[in-house]
Formats: sequence, C-alpha cells, structure tokens
Amino acid sequence: MRLDSDYARQLDSQDPLARFRDEFVIDDPTLIYLDGNSLGRLPKRAATRVKETLDHEWGRRLIRGWGEGWYTAPQRVGGKIAQIIGARPDEVAVTDSTSVNFFKLVMAALEARPGRRKIVTDDLNFPTDLYLLQGAAKLAGGGCRVEVVHSADGLTVANEALAEAIDSDTALVTLTHTAFKSGYVYDMPAITESAHRAGALVLWDLSHSAGAMPLAMNECNIDLAVGCTYKYLNGGPGSPAFLFVRRDLQDGLRSPIWGWFGQKAQFEMGLDYNPAPGINRFLAGTPTMLSLAAIEPGVELLLEAGMDRLRAKSVAQTEYLIALWEAMLEPLGVDLHSPRDPAQRGSHVSLGHPEGLRIDLALIEEMNVIPDFRYPDNIRLGVAPLYTTFADIHEAVARIRRVIEERLYEKYSAHRPEVT
Repeated sequence: MRLDSDYARQLDSQDPLARFRDEFVIDDPTLIYLDGNSLGRLPKRAATRVKETLDHEWGRRLIRGWGEGWYTAPQRVGGKIAQIIGARPDEVAVTDSTSVNFFKLVMAALEARPGRRKIVTDDLNFPTDLYLLQGAAKLAGGGCRVEVVHSADGLTVANEALAEAIDSDTALVTLTHTAFKSGYVYDMPAITESAHRAGALVLWDLSHSAGAMPLAMNECNIDLAVGCTYKYLNGGPGSPAFLFVRRDLQDGLRSPIWGWFGQKAQFEMGLDYNPAPGINRFLAGTPTMLSLAAIEPGVELLLEAGMDRLRAKSVAQTEYLIALWEAMLEPLGVDLHSPRDPAQRGSHVSLGHPEGLRIDLALIEEMNVIPDFRYPDNIRLGVAPLYTTFADIHEAVARIRRVIEERLYEKYSAHRPEVT
C-alpha cells in the first residue's frame, strides 16, 4: 500500500462520499478532527433545523407545535434510526439519555426472567454500563449479581469465554458492541445465540457502532439495544439517546419508570398507570424538543450516504491508518491497541504509548489535531467517514511522529486532567 500524502489526496479525489464533508460546519480547515467517535461535527442542516424549531415552531406556533410534529418526534426520528440499525420503525424511539434507557431495559429484562439471578457482561464494557448493572442488581435484590468476564489481552473477549459464563441462571447478557477503548467489534449473532440457547435476554449498547457500520437487529434476532446519538449520528452534545425493543417483546416488558409519555391514553390524565402499547411504554417524560430536532438531519445524511458505503470507506481509512502506524509510529514505540482484522474493528483506532496523555495534549495544543485519550495510555483516533479525509489521517500520523521524535510532549504535565 502506498502511504505518501499524494496518494492520500488521490484517494480523497476518488472518494464517492467526498461531497458529504461540505454538509458539516468546518470552522478551521486546518484542524484535523479525529474525535467524531466522542462528538460528531455539526451538520449544517442541523443548525438550520434548530433555528426553524426556535423561530417558527416555538417562536410562532408556540404550544401548537405539540400537535404539529413534536409529540410524535421520538417515534419519527426513531424510525429513521431503525433503518440504520436494521430494525423496524416501530421498534426504536428516541428518548432520555443512554444511561436512563439502559437502566430501563436492564430492569425490564430482569423482571421478565424471574428466578434467574445473574447478569453477564465483561471488563471491556463502558464503565457507565457496569455502574448501572451494579445498581440494578442491588435494586433487584434476591441475590442478583453481575458476573464480569475478563479479557485475556485487553483488546478482545473470546466468544467461548462469554458462552461459558452464560448458564440457566442468567437473566441477561449485555455488552457494548464496539468496545470503547480498542474498537473491537463483538460477534453479535454468535453471542446472541448463546444467550438465547440458555433462555437469557440480550441487551447491546450500540453507542460506538450506530452510524459507523451496518447493523442487523432483526436479522440477528436481538432483544434489546440502546445507543447514543452524539457520536457517529452527529446529533450534538448531550443529544437524546435511542432504545430498541424487538416488536414481539414490547408488550411483555415493563419499564421501571412510569412516566406520562409511557401511559396509555395519556391525555385522559387518569390517576393509575396503564402502560401504552408497543415502544411507547418505554418513554417517560416530555421530549427535549430542541435537542431532538438537532438529531434528525445527521441521521438523514447517513441514510443518504448509505451504511454499506460508509462502512467500506471506514474500513479503507482505518486500514490506511494502521499501515501508517506500522511504517511511521511502531518504530518509535507506539503500540496498536485495536484489532488488525477489519471485520473485528469499528471506526476508531487506538494507539498506545507510555506518554499517551502528554502526546495527546501536545497534539491538541500545538499540532492542531484533536484525538481523544482513554487511560491508561490509549490515544483514540476516530474516523467518521462522512467528513474525515485520507489526507487528514496522513497528516495526523505525521504530526504524532513529530511530537514523539522532537519530544514536544515533555513540556506538558502528566497530571490527570478532569476531562479527557
């Protein structure tokens, strides 16, 4: 594979998705942004859509907006996300945060499997999910416990290790589909089948997968899933999350949060809770309309681009990045903390170095490169195919090499900052 900058520009000139970069606000063309796996760029259409919501829908229509699209927005936007994750439109809703949705579905799953006392997860899972599982197990009582399967290499967890932990006492198996540190992608069909064979339900966290690769909730017979919208879906900071519940399970599960948007015949204002049918029973409070409005344009851009084409570009770009690492950074003591097999890798590549934090700071402060950092030593480089170019990737690696070779990181403190 050619690795020079001219080749990177050639690849960009041949990119069938190149036009989508102009759909995003790029205030500083010299900035190399490789943190779209934490916060996606702002779609220009989202800025227009939010302004319309403010000026016309709220400013002019006022409360009439609820009858003119606000009330059904969680289902409408959820139906579009459903196309991205391979689900039916009535199986996805946008509501609350990822953590709140995760808690709802964990508690619903535990109630649906009475007498079973075990939740299976692993130590590559996103920490918030582990905290929520610990709290849910305590609330469930009856000896409910969380069994954490450990990774042998810090990058992956073998299907066999997970299958061994799943038994007749398992109520729920829950994993993050793309591991947040390494970018490892789990074998969703195989793990789901192991859980179902034991009679357990499965809950997938799609936060680092949705919008980065094609997913197949229905084809894989997935029970439950959650995901955030501010990474590859480009919904904006703190934008509401989505939840998925397979259609045939919906009316047999019960959310632990009994809010009025999850109530049947909501505006009758009855004093006793009666859950709404279908996905609506997993709603709770009033939708946050300004944030919700910002999500839809980013989802529409992904649908226009096509998830198969996006995944193909993502694989090509992460392969190029890894080839650059091998030639330019591995000789400098930088390790690869992501799988080499693209089928097992999401859309970010994690590099390891003992001075990873200070290298990250030097890149941000001096090199005009924004990656992100995860302890203890992981520099994550997020590839968002809608707007990341091959030239971005080439130049980012060149600047990382310069930071290491010239020891530019030495002027930065190794003190752990509050936010990374």
